[in-house]
Amino acid sequence: MSSSPLSKKRRLSGSETTGSHCSSNSVRSELSHIPTNGMAKNGNEAEIDEGLYSRQLYVLGHDAMKRMQSSNVLISGLRGLGVEIAKNVILGGVKSVTLHDQGSAEWRDLSSQFYLREEDLGRNRAEVSQPRLAELNSYVPVTAYTGALTEEYLTEFQVVILTDSNLEEQLRLGDLCHSKGIKLIIADTRGLFGQLFCDFGEEMIVYDTNGEQPLSAMISMITKDSQGLVTCLDEARHGFETGDYVTFTEVQGMTELNGCQPIEIKVLGPYTFSICDTSSFSEYIRGGIVSQVKMPKKIAFKSLSASMAEPEFVLTDFAKFDRPGQLHVGFQALHAFEKKHKLFTSYLIMWNLFVNDFYCFSHFAKVEQLDEELLKKLTYVAAGDLAPLNAFIGGLAAQEVMKACTGKFMPIRQWLYFDAIECLPETEGALLTEEDCAPRNCRYDGQISVFGCKLQDELAKQRYFLVGAGAIGCELLKNFAMMGLACGDGEVIVTDMDTIEKSNLNRQFLFRPWDVTKMKSETAASAVKQMNPSIRITGHQNRVGPDTEKIYDDEFFEGLHGVANALDNVDARMYMDRRCVYYRKPLLESGTLGTKGNVQVVIPFLTESYSSSQDPPEKSIPICTLKNFPNAIEHTLQWARDEFEGLFKQPAENAMQYLTDPKFMERTLKLPGAQPLEVLEAVYRSLVTDRPSSRKDCVAWARNHWQVQYSNNIRQLLHNFPPDQLTSSGAPFWSGPKRCPHPLEFSTSNELHMDYIMAAANLFAQTYGLAGSTDRAAVIRLLQDVKVPVFTPKSGVKIHVSDQELQNANASVDDSRLEELKSLLPTPDVSSEFKLFPVDFEKDDDSNFHMDFIVAASNLRAENYDIPPADRHKSKLIAGKIIPAIATTTAAVVGLVCLELLKIVQGHRRLESYKNGFMNLALPFFAFSEPIAAPRHKYYENEWTLWDRFEVKGVQPNGEEMTLRQFLDYFKNEHKLEITMLSQGVSMLYSFFMPAAKLKERLDLPMTEIVTKVSKKKLGKHVRALVFELCCNDETDEDVEVPYVRYTIH
Repeated sequence: MSSSPLSKKRRLSGSETTGSHCSSNSVRSELSHIPTNGMAKNGNEAEIDEGLYSRQLYVLGHDAMKRMQSSNVLISGLRGLGVEIAKNVILGGVKSVTLHDQGSAEWRDLSSQFYLREEDLGRNRAEVSQPRLAELNSYVPVTAYTGALTEEYLTEFQVVILTDSNLEEQLRLGDLCHSKGIKLIIADTRGLFGQLFCDFGEEMIVYDTNGEQPLSAMISMITKDSQGLVTCLDEARHGFETGDYVTFTEVQGMTELNGCQPIEIKVLGPYTFSICDTSSFSEYIRGGIVSQVKMPKKIAFKSLSASMAEPEFVLTDFAKFDRPGQLHVGFQALHAFEKKHKLFTSYLIMWNLFVNDFYCFSHFAKVEQLDEELLKKLTYVAAGDLAPLNAFIGGLAAQEVMKACTGKFMPIRQWLYFDAIECLPETEGALLTEEDCAPRNCRYDGQISVFGCKLQDELAKQRYFLVGAGAIGCELLKNFAMMGLACGDGEVIVTDMDTIEKSNLNRQFLFRPWDVTKMKSETAASAVKQMNPSIRITGHQNRVGPDTEKIYDDEFFEGLHGVANALDNVDARMYMDRRCVYYRKPLLESGTLGTKGNVQVVIPFLTESYSSSQDPPEKSIPICTLKNFPNAIEHTLQWARDEFEGLFKQPAENAMQYLTDPKFMERTLKLPGAQPLEVLEAVYRSLVTDRPSSRKDCVAWARNHWQVQYSNNIRQLLHNFPPDQLTSSGAPFWSGPKRCPHPLEFSTSNELHMDYIMAAANLFAQTYGLAGSTDRAAVIRLLQDVKVPVFTPKSGVKIHVSDQELQNANASVDDSRLEELKSLLPTPDVSSEFKLFPVDFEKDDDSNFHMDFIVAASNLRAENYDIPPADRHKSKLIAGKIIPAIATTTAAVVGLVCLELLKIVQGHRRLESYKNGFMNLALPFFAFSEPIAAPRHKYYENEWTLWDRFEVKGVQPNGEEMTLRQFLDYFKNEHKLEITMLSQGVSMLYSFFMPAAKLKERLDLPMTEIVTKVSKKKLGKHVRALVFELCCNDETDEDVEVPYVRYTIH
């Protein structure tokens, strides 16, 4: 269960940029060594390890990754925030990372510095952290440095990050970095408050401002005018914005536009926009594709000293638009206070000592009126060091490092402030005493100084269920351990049925190369025990769902304090949401998609649930587009995936079912439309006509299948619809989204043709348990003996132009052919002779021929239709439905999740205390809102929400169970509701239109007996209660919406 999709549907996104950025100054010799595992070092000459970086490459692109691999990064300050930034930057894959710190580990560091242990107290933080951080990525040399940050030393770096530094040092190094062209990031957290500053020099080039895929659209018309008007086909809105740049291809007539320099556009409507002067161009005839072009953008940054006086802010919360100015003052006042008093722990006395000095700094942020309540809270929590806040600010800061190295995405300009004061107690004036927050020389001192020791005791007792140990799961576990969750009498139960793969290591930071193939949950549990030995954690390998309700039963859920989801699919999320609603447990839900992330908190009796809102359904590709009229690489890739399933998986599965399952034929003949014929034809081919006996037969099958798909079928299509065919209205048939194809001629000297034969022959052999071959020369020799039948297009072959036509045709089935097939199929007793092996698609194994087949099959079809091909990397993204992912977003999102956890554990009850969040680090954009309240419904005078239900005790005082008649009477008498329909899951138990005989039979049966009878399933011993759904009428015979029923049987 890896990094989750952003919303409730999987979406695909990936991007690629061109150009290069970031100078590569000379670097110390000890940083350019080859990592101990023999992997190639980073640098311009290095190949990118796609196996490791694949999910991140879909976010950044190859060019940005290469620019990152030539950047040396210095991170100063290795407390909680510094180690968080270092972790994300090292996972990202820069050229080298140097850790700088002159301080020693203290108790308060352990509340968030996950690579310090109690035995490290008194030792230098950088030196202790270095070997643990170096394990994260063997491509990135990591060194520790404890000397002074001199001008000479800093010139070796392209990016410098300062954390845990005083204002004097920030200003000194800020001026130095600005003058030398070194990119500077300053990050700081104080309790529940965070600060981020970026200075990337006076001439920063951003190659891609938003990270979105460039848009394209098909053209229906272009006018000759002083401002040419372009109209796009009305299949979909073009999505362009005024100021975008575009270029054109495949325009017929007005060919001057083809391959032109990027042109700036002005959007006039959802399907139209204007371009340059086209009055002197040729007349437009037809066709054409317009594509968006990402244009480099130059931006300038002020130095720290200049920017402090005239700050520009990025808002993190629109409801707190006045906060950045206030906090700009507050952070400077904190620096001044520390310089004057050399105090780092007794901030509670600071306000009275130093209130006037806040006003001294107010002119900097042009703040007319200081928010004394806010600044008082800042001073009270400033000694705090909280893992969730460090995770959020650390995730953002690391993304800014990547922007500085690559020019990919828009940087923060230039200040960002964040606060989470909603985490403080809800009751006004409930601020803690100095004694509550005093250090106790324990690992939670940084957290106790904000929340006191009572919350720490509560955290230790918590029992939480974490579903998923992928990217989000790893980050959650790290924060749980730092916060002290379940570090007393509580427990964290983490379940994940997946094993660790190489591609996980780039962001699932609890895992190492030697953990590959181990179980995620057990490995993650073991890793966080290293971070905090007190955490009580148990790893399970179970999928959550109806099948595991014997394990995750009533007793299990009733013993929980809450659930955190770290899932990668919508179905499992919705299942867990239903469980949390039923057991009335808080749910922490989050997801990421590249640089986008979201957080949703679900609180019993307060908020709506995760399932209360759903995304619109994903748009599917019409079948006829896939079969005959593709116009984009996405269409050919989906076609290739369907080919894979239809050649190497489904036929083998169906044939084995035919041979082993006596009811297979009966089930198949009941299928709708033409499906019975299609399934039985495929079984017949698998068992009779296509069944190979040798490798030679497999090669012959592959060669003949190539001929059918890339030559014969295309020739038949062109026979039916010649290139000059006109529609009934006189328009060209092959125009707009219909691209006119051409057949291919097979050649053993064509690499792509041979890629297809090698992959198809090997996969076909696998399905029959035959040995394959990777010897191309041998396969070419076998191909010389293959007889390919001569093909002549036939008249009378029907090719469907629309899905509607196809549906109508499917209504008729050739019964005579069905009967013929039934007689031709071998009897199932041949099963003792041989076995077929269905092939399950696996995208991440480069040796299994799966992606080889997909890439070749898709690109050959793309060649048929003159669609630009896709490389293996892009093909894997689309065909494998991969979710792009990067460690920075995951860290930031989980930081926000754990801030919500602190509110839940304290028992916050105000809706406005909680925050649902959305972010896009590429823009950068942040939006927070209070969760939506659970919608209220009413029957009679009774108000209810999704958290309410009817509680019915199934077993009566006399020990007998309630019958259906008694159940109906109970609702009539107790609630004045007449039940018109009653169901349990998918089983209808009662309805007012039920036949009288069936009703009579059921009325006097116990409820559980009816459930067992209708569902044809026995109730498990673990089932204590059943859920019934009701449709009811009130006393006026009107339909009323009512809650569900929890019917207790034990």
